[in-house]
Amino acid sequence: MHIQEAIFVTSSATYKKCPPADKAEIAFIGRSNVGKSSLVNMILGQKKLAKTSARPGKTQLINHFLVNQKYYLVDLPGYGWAQASKTQRIGWNKMVNQYLLYRENLACLFVLLDIRLPPQKIDLLFINFLIDNDITFAIVLTKADKISKQQVVNQLATFKRRLAPSSKKTLNYVVTSSKNQAGKIETLNCIGQIVADYQQPRITALNREL
Repeated sequence: MHIQEAIFVTSSATYKKCPPADKAEIAFIGRSNVGKSSLVNMILGQKKLAKTSARPGKTQLINHFLVNQKYYLVDLPGYGWAQASKTQRIGWNKMVNQYLLYRENLACLFVLLDIRLPPQKIDLLFINFLIDNDITFAIVLTKADKISKQQVVNQLATFKRRLAPSSKKTLNYVVTSSKNQAGKIETLNCIGQIVADYQQPRITALNREL
């Protein structure tokens, strides 16, 4: 998929204030400082569209970008930032959880994990939450430029081995680096397929409750 246009639409503090759910939506999430906003900028081909910072916790709202007038790409707040206050963490968790559970046009969630580290407990808990709630997701391993090619191979095998027991479905993995644009084409192709396959709003937790 070629990015012809990507524009910032809005930042929302709740899923109820997000743009109309009339297009497929692909969201990105990960632990704080995993390189999420940098990856979003790389994918969209712009350096400063998504706000980046060396300080974790820069993204604090649900940020929507309209791509090619066809679908939304969403930059979600990171999780697991220990330096945030308890009140902030509770607020962010509620915001993100409600978005994931109730946003009816969420076609896929890309979960970002730092390839240099083994799967963290908080990542495994989050992935189990997605599985338990039947939320479609894929794994994006970031910062591949920080380690050798052989280490990338070894770490990818480790992630697949550690995460396989958590999911009954085969998980899709993309290895990326915002610095050298590794994985950009693979990620865009994956997004293109998701958008092409998108047909109608999903059944959310809210629908099931009703």
